[in-house]
Amino acid sequence: MIRSYGSIFVFLGFVCGIAQIHADEMSVKVVEAPAETPGMRALFNGKDLAGWTGDARLWSVRDGVLRGETTEDESTSGNTFLIFKGDGETPEEFDDFELRLSFRCNATNNSGIQYRSEWLSDRKNGWVLAGYQHEVRNEIGFPNVSSFIYDEKGKGKRLCNIGEVCERNKQGEKTVTELLIDERQFQKLFHLDGWNDVVITAEGNRVRHFLNGRQVIDFVNLDAGTVREKGILGLQLHQGKPMWAEFKNIRIKN
Repeated sequence: MIRSYGSIFVFLGFVCGIAQIHADEMSVKVVEAPAETPGMRALFNGKDLAGWTGDARLWSVRDGVLRGETTEDESTSGNTFLIFKGDGETPEEFDDFELRLSFRCNATNNSGIQYRSEWLSDRKNGWVLAGYQHEVRNEIGFPNVSSFIYDEKGKGKRLCNIGEVCERNKQGEKTVTELLIDERQFQKLFHLDGWNDVVITAEGNRVRHFLNGRQVIDFVNLDAGTVREKGILGLQLHQGKPMWAEFKNIRIKN
């Protein structure tokens, strides 16, 4: 279902040197998340880390959820990931898919859901990924909120900001054509300190993120330097301040 709110003035300008949106009259289009596709495959059994690999000091299963946590005593050198490996010797790769899961985290640092990614060797720790990341944060002030697309270890940085319907052309230039959510609406949508439901759909060079039943980004990437067509999945713990993040009900259809 699609609904549109009245015209609004939007001026986000430049944040951290990144051009976002500068439009005088752009309505906010409300798009609901699609119904769950039948036959989803569970990637987490709710009991242990079977099928996943990562730093055993930092990842565990508590009360049926995956929990990653860093402390002053148990920290990470560089961002580290719990990587979905599946049953094989090497991590399973996914191209087009529908991924669903729920997350919650604290606000001292940020996390992420990594997809269409590659496992990098010879890094600060043994579990480093590069590729598309669905940002995970416990914040409600734009632009540093959950669900934008970050180019982890890539040159694109924030590929698609929260609320944008956008396209990155062959020259790496981004054009924003519509808005899917504004800051006020996001503050009502997001469950601060609680569980938030995510849907990620990847179809060719188009990626969409849905949060708590509503679409929040729509991204088409035509730039050969940043596009990701397939890769592995992972969950992030960020270097820096101690933090925790939890994930549950992880399932996929591809």
